[in-house]
Amino acid sequence: MREHVLEREQRLPGPPERVFEFFADARNLEAITPPWLRFRVVTAGEIEMREGALIEYRLRLHGFPVRWRTRIEEWEPGRRFADVQLSGPYRLWHHTHTFERDGDATVARDRVRYALPLGPLGSLAHTAFVRRDLERIFDFRVEAVRRALDFNSA
Repeated sequence: MREHVLEREQRLPGPPERVFEFFADARNLEAITPPWLRFRVVTAGEIEMREGALIEYRLRLHGFPVRWRTRIEEWEPGRRFADVQLSGPYRLWHHTHTFERDGDATVARDRVRYALPLGPLGSLAHTAFVRRDLERIFDFRVEAVRRALDFNSA
């Protein structure tokens, strides 16, 4: 299994506790995910974010419907959390979110460790489109988060 890493970092207005609160609200995922994915949180009821919380999503990847289920594996309010895929399109998906104070702002970091199924076919898919797709998704997310938090701080 070949493991890949995707990282993004951005400086956002406000203290880590406030930025963490935005990221920790699973319902905000729909607003910061590109519309072409048709991403929806489908977990019934309120989601109590904590270690062990389960979240279910539906989305479309290149037109194909995908169900995705994650579990919050690490939970340190105001500092960091990590989600892992229990079922979905990846063989491995481990997404760590960290938040560090930087003066009157916060540096938010995403680090995703992921691997694809299907051996050599998965490697070919990664080269052909998966890496590029993930970069586009996370680039969109960086801008969407910035806009949301700039708006909320006004």
